[in-house]
Amino acid sequence: MSVESVFPQLEALLPHVQKPIQYVGGELNSTVKPWDECDVRWALMYPDAYEVGLPNQGVMILYEVLNEREGVLAERTYSVWPDLEELMREHKVPQFTVDAHRPVKAFDVFGLSFSTELGYTNMLTALDLAGIPLESKDRTVEDPIVLAGGHAAFNPEPIADFIDCAVVGDGEQAVLEITEIVRAWKAEGRPGGRDEVLLRLARTGSVYVPRFYDVEYLADGRIARVVPNRSGVPWRVSKHTVMDLDEWPYPKQPLVPLAETVHERMSVEIFRGCTRGCRFCQAGMITRPVRERSITGIGEMVERGLKATGFEEVGLLSLSSADHTEIGDIAKGLADRYTEDKIGLSLPSTRVDAFNVDLANELTRNGRRSGLTFAPEGGSERMRKVINKMVSEEDLIRTVSTAYGNGWRQVKLYFMCGLPTETDEDVLQIGDMAVNVIAEGRKVSGQNDIRCTVSIGGFVPKPHTPFQWAPQLSAEETDARLAKLRDKIRGDKKYGRSIGFRYHDGKPGIIEGLLSRGDRRVGAVIRAVYESGGRFDGWREHFSYDRWIKCAEQTLPQQGVDVAWYTTRERTYEEVLPWDHLDSGLDKDWLWEDWQDALDETEVEDCRWTPCFDCGVCPQMDTSIQIGPTGKKLLPLTVK
Repeated sequence: MSVESVFPQLEALLPHVQKPIQYVGGELNSTVKPWDECDVRWALMYPDAYEVGLPNQGVMILYEVLNEREGVLAERTYSVWPDLEELMREHKVPQFTVDAHRPVKAFDVFGLSFSTELGYTNMLTALDLAGIPLESKDRTVEDPIVLAGGHAAFNPEPIADFIDCAVVGDGEQAVLEITEIVRAWKAEGRPGGRDEVLLRLARTGSVYVPRFYDVEYLADGRIARVVPNRSGVPWRVSKHTVMDLDEWPYPKQPLVPLAETVHERMSVEIFRGCTRGCRFCQAGMITRPVRERSITGIGEMVERGLKATGFEEVGLLSLSSADHTEIGDIAKGLADRYTEDKIGLSLPSTRVDAFNVDLANELTRNGRRSGLTFAPEGGSERMRKVINKMVSEEDLIRTVSTAYGNGWRQVKLYFMCGLPTETDEDVLQIGDMAVNVIAEGRKVSGQNDIRCTVSIGGFVPKPHTPFQWAPQLSAEETDARLAKLRDKIRGDKKYGRSIGFRYHDGKPGIIEGLLSRGDRRVGAVIRAVYESGGRFDGWREHFSYDRWIKCAEQTLPQQGVDVAWYTTRERTYEEVLPWDHLDSGLDKDWLWEDWQDALDETEVEDCRWTPCFDCGVCPQMDTSIQIGPTGKKLLPLTVK
C-alpha cells in the first residue's frame, strides 16, 4: 500500500518559516524509490538542523548503501526548527522525510545517528511529531524500530527507554544485516510481533536491545550488575568493524545541499581509526584499529565525487589525516591532477608533529591559503604527558615558524580546560604559548600582522576512554580558570592584541558530562527537559543550563543521585560502569592501566609503529591494523 506525501500540507506552511528551502528536498544525487517496490524502508536522521545534518558522512554513507540494495529504500529526515515545529503541531503535519515527504511513522526502521549527546531532546521532538510513542514499551507492531547509532551510542543508557535498539561501531555492514532480519520477519507475517524481531536482532550479538537487560543498583546508587532477562541474549554486545575500506567506497554520489550548510565541499574519508592514544579522545579509542584507504582508492573516490557534485574543494577526512602513510603523495597527486580545475584540498586540524611545509603547499596550491589549525590540547608540557599528546612546545614553535616563514599569517590553536590533574598554572601556560607563537611569527616573517587565535573547549570525560573514571571540573571552576587566562592575555600590552581568545563556558560541558556518563535514570531528566521546551541543545542560543539543572533536581534525588554524582565524582576500578556490557574491543584493565599512567604522567607510543600494547581490540574483534604504503602513485587521469 502506497504512502502519501505530506508535501501538500507542508507547502502551505513554508512561507511562514525561516529558511524554507531546507525542507523541500530534491538535492542533486538524492534518491526517491517507489514505496510499493520495496519491502524494507529506512528513515535516517541526523538529529540536528539540515545545515548540520546534511553534510554528515555517516548518514550520507548509509543512505547510499541502503538505496543501492534492491527492495530497500532509505530517506532522510532532520530536526525542524521551532517555528516549523509549532506550525506542524497546529496543522497536524507529521515528521517527514525530505526526499519524498513521507511520514516517518510509516517506515520500518527509524535510524538516528548521534555524534553528540546533546541531540537527545531533538530525537524526542521527532518521535512526538511523527506520532511514535516516546517510550519503546508503548510501541506496537505498527511503529518503526527506533535505532540509535554514532559515537554517542557507545553509551546509549540515558536514552534506553526511548530507543528499541542501538548499534555500536561501523554501520555499513550492520544496516544490511538488520535489513535482512527485518525483511525475513516481515515475509513470515511478523510472527511474535515487535518483541520477536527485536529478539532476533539481539541474538546476533551485535545489536543492543535495552529492554532485554535489567539493571540492578546498590544502596549507594552505583550499578550492581546489568543482566540479560531473555535466553539467547548475550551478556556483552560487540561493536561492528568494517575492514578493507576500499571495498566500501562511499559516498559514491555525495549529496549537494540546496541550502547553505556547515561544510560546502566533497569529503573523502582517507582512513578510519586512530592509535595515537590521546587519553581524552573517545573517537580515537572506539574506532580502533587504523584502517587506511589506498591512494588509488582515494583517487577514484575523489574523481567520481567531483564529477557527481561539481564541488570545488575536497576534504580529506579522518581523525588525524596527516598520519596517512601516503599523505604526501595523495596531496601532490590530487593537486597535480586538478591544477587546471582549481580544486582546493583541505585537512581537518593538523597534528603539530605531522605538519610540513611541502604538504601545506600542496594543500593550498589550487585553493586559497587560509589559516592553519593545530591542537596541542594541553597548555603545559606536564598536561600533554597526562593526556598522552606527545607534542613539545619546541615542536609547536618549530612548526609555526615554518608556516609563518612560508607566507601564512594566521594560526589557530585548540586547547581543553578541565583535564584531569590540571591546575590554574597549566591553563595560564596557554597564554605563554600563544605569546611565543606570535613572537616567533614576527621574527621569521619580519611582519607585525601575525595572528594567533586560541580556542578552548571544556573537557568532558567519555566512556571507553582511560578518563572514563575521572572527575569532571565543575562549571564554576572552569569559568574561573578561563577568566584568569583571558585577563592574562588581555593584559599583555605587547602581544595581547594579536591573540584572539575564544572559549565556551563550563555549563554545557556539565550537561554533556551528565549525558555521556549517565545511566538509565538520566532518561527521566531528558524527558523532563524536552517536555519543558528543550530543543537544539547543541546550539548556544537554544541551550538552557537552568532548564537542565531544574529538571535534574526534580527527577534525580528520588533515585538517590544528582548531577554532581554523574559528573564531578571520581569512579573506582571496582565500579560497574553503565556501558560495561557494550564491548568496544578495549580491555578494561588496559584502560585502567592507561588511567594510572596518566596520573603518573607516563606517555605511551603509537602502536602503528611500535610493538602492540595489548589494548585488546585486534584479538577481540578479529581485526588488525591496515596501513600502507602501497607504493602506487596517483597519476593524472588524462594526458593533455
